[in-house]
Amino acid sequence: MVKKILNSLIMIIDDNPDILLNIKLMLEYNEYEVVTAENGKDALEKLDKLDKPPNLFICDIMMPEMDGYEFFELILDNDELSNIPFIFLTAKSEPEDVRLGKMLGVDDYITKPFKQADLLAIISGKLQRRKRINSINNQINELFTSLNGSSLKSVSEEDRNNVIFIFVLWDEKIGPKLEVYHPKDINVQYSLEDIGTQVFQMVSSIYGKKNIKKSQGFLLTIENINKKSYVYFDSYEDEDVRGNERRYMLALIANEIKMLSTFRIKEYFNEISTDIKNKRNWEIENYWEDIIRTLK
Repeated sequence: MVKKILNSLIMIIDDNPDILLNIKLMLEYNEYEVVTAENGKDALEKLDKLDKPPNLFICDIMMPEMDGYEFFELILDNDELSNIPFIFLTAKSEPEDVRLGKMLGVDDYITKPFKQADLLAIISGKLQRRKRINSINNQINELFTSLNGSSLKSVSEEDRNNVIFIFVLWDEKIGPKLEVYHPKDINVQYSLEDIGTQVFQMVSSIYGKKNIKKSQGFLLTIENINKKSYVYFDSYEDEDVRGNERRYMLALIANEIKMLSTFRIKEYFNEISTDIKNKRNWEIENYWEDIIRTLK
């Protein structure tokens, strides 16, 4: 059974009026609010008139005036819209088009013609994931408030030293354990070990331990200290732990992390994850330097 998020607003962008109407009717029948647009330019104009941003975009690729790729890039560059799930809906199925969509960071890619049940399932999954991320955001903000962390500034005033990289690994005896962090000499008003442990536990409780069997990454906003955090979870087989899966978390905390930057950060984290799974050494300070350049 497909779970629906009540009062979810979905924006559909497609230059084919028949497809636009059919999807609109299908979503409204399933109790979603819907706004439609004929192309990317039309969508931008309608976004300006909305009282609230959509909860999800469904967008065709090949359209006049402004195509789906250009519209998606503009959405990514908007801090208020960049975290909204985005689904490409297209008649194209060539591998290069799929690769381009994935490179841009599109949440999903569905090819016409499609089954209604498949599209509804994808929509529900994206909205449920966004709801979990919002829940994590709220809990993290409460955590920082309780720790009275009014500032994340380091001793140095340079922006690069305000970027913290942490690695947390599940330990069978004590639970989440901060394995390493960088910079080593950073000075903050709370324990990085406590932060790493509690964020790990929050994500595990919201997603469920069984769901952390493949890499998942998401961008969080820590509003009360005006910071962003990109959190990445994964696991590997290990017979020494219950369930034979040892979970771990890589996380970056910085003054600003743009959604576009997270795609490159995730590539670095994927590289690290491969080393972790193959029990190869990796140097956190080297990756920290690479990520610093990504954030510029």
